[in-house]
Formats: sequence, C-alpha cells, structure tokens
Amino acid sequence: MTALIKRFVAVSSVALVVAAGDAGAQPDSGNMPIRMLVGFAPGGATDVVARIVAPRLSEMLGQQRIVIDNRSGAAQIVASELTAAAAPDGRTLFMTSAAFAINPALYKKLSFDPIRDFTPIVLTASAPNVLVVHPSTSARSVKDLIALARAKPGQLLYGSAGVGAPSHLAGVLFAQLARVEITHVPYKGSSQAMTDLLGGQLQLSFPALSGAMPHIKSEKLIPLGVTSRKRTPSLPDVPAIEESGLAGYEATSWFGLMGPARLPVALVAKLNTAMNRTLKEADVRELLARQGTDPVGGTPEQFAATIAGDIARWKKVVAAAGLKAE
Repeated sequence: MTALIKRFVAVSSVALVVAAGDAGAQPDSGNMPIRMLVGFAPGGATDVVARIVAPRLSEMLGQQRIVIDNRSGAAQIVASELTAAAAPDGRTLFMTSAAFAINPALYKKLSFDPIRDFTPIVLTASAPNVLVVHPSTSARSVKDLIALARAKPGQLLYGSAGVGAPSHLAGVLFAQLARVEITHVPYKGSSQAMTDLLGGQLQLSFPALSGAMPHIKSEKLIPLGVTSRKRTPSLPDVPAIEESGLAGYEATSWFGLMGPARLPVALVAKLNTAMNRTLKEADVRELLARQGTDPVGGTPEQFAATIAGDIARWKKVVAAAGLKAE
C-alpha cells in the first residue's frame, strides 16, 4: 500500500471514528429527500449510473426519496465543491467518477482536499474504455497498432472528450507504456470525437465502452483491447490491453458514492449496506450491463484505497506527459 493510499484510508477511518460521536444525534437524514449530486450533464455515463441505482437505493433506505442534481462544470469540480461544503447530515451525496482522482493531477489549486474533505461510501460500478480503430487502419491487434505507431511516429491521431478526460489519459498511458508517439486531438465532448473517428479523420480512440458498443456491433469500429485489467463480459473475445504485452496497463473508469467529511459512522454503514444490496438486484445489474458497466460494491475502506491509488497513479502519468488543464 502506497503512502497516499495509507493516508487516505487512515483519514477516512479517523473521520468515521470522530463522526461516531455525532451518530446518535443525527444517525440519518430522516424522511427528508436526499440530493445526489452528479458532476456532468444528464445523459452522461455518471448520470446514467446514478439514475439506475437511485430508485432501488431509495427503496433500500426505506422509501427515502433521492433527487438527482446535475451540476456540470470543470470535470465535476463544481459538484465536488458543493459536496465538500455540504453539511454532514446525509442529505447531500455525490455520485462521482474516475475524473475525481484525475483532477488533482491536472489542477494545481483546488478549493477542496480530495482526501480530507470527503467520506468514501462505496465503489458503485466500473466501466472499461475500449481501444478501437477505424477499419481503414491496418492494425488488427494491440501489437499491430504498436508496430504501426512505431513505423509512423506522431502520424496516428486519437481523439478524446478533452484534455484530462479518461479517454485522453487512457491514450497517454498507452503511449508511455508502449513507447510510441500518437497524436492527441481534444474535442469538446465524446460525441464529436466519435463522429470524426467514424468518418476516418482519426485512426484510433479510447472511448467509453457504452458509447463504442453500437459501432463495434455494426463493424464500423474494430476493438483491439479493453482498458481494464481483465476482460469484460460485454466483450469476452476482446483481450485486456495488458494481455497484449503492456504490463501494468489499466485505465478503468469507475463510479462511486461519497459524501462530505464527517458523515456519521452509522449513516455511512447504512448507505454502504443499502448500495451493496442495490447492486445485487437483478434489474439493476441488467441495466448497468446494458451500459457496459459492471457493478462493484465493497467497503468504504476499499473505495478509499481505489481513489488514493488512482490519485497517485495519474499524478505520475500526467507529470511525465507534462499535461495541464485547459
């Protein structure tokens, strides 16, 4: 366990112990509606996950209503700020994504501490991105693509939803581990990048699996590998990129529930149990699978370790690439 992971787990544990003293006074938010913040616009992957789990989570909490509150802006920094400033009474929760762990690497000054100012509750789901190429590209495997990139340094173009987006950093990590030069083309959103990839203006990309799946099925795009450490059930015949020779490669997107610091320990336990039960429901699992997303679950400590591990990893990747937020 790295020093950062140990620090995050320790801080989270101490916060829970300190909050335990208040647990009797405010063990939960009663029957008041729960606001679940989402740092992206409606229809995005994080929003979809939130809307899939919220109704059943509400039932698990005793019919307590959960309202999705979309506060898009600055790679979910706006929603992060609102969460950090919220009262620790359980009325404000945050369905965050992997971008939460990327932001500390891209932004030198944040108004919040990503470790000290939040309480991890549960890692809700994970979703790999997928390395795809346009059919006009000769590569039909990761090894083919690496060979092609070495033969044409800087000539292969890949698009993303913007600087620092998971689809961007998946490509940065690929280039670093494969020791190749591929040229990044940032867009204002994933849909624009996908349009140019389908049109052949780009040779490859690392889009979210949910967005790429229809084009893979229609054979308009060719999948070479998924960015998760293991294969995904959604594409069982497509290897993980690490399988293809890039040891240590992983750029998985994830979604998790957290709240402000000092959430009462009883409330954290209640929310964690409810979400774990929610993720075992067949209808929830089916809906997540349709999005190319796998339910995860687990303990608050496990989620804390995931966040801290990603913060440390992406800081190294971003620093090596010399990236800055635009």
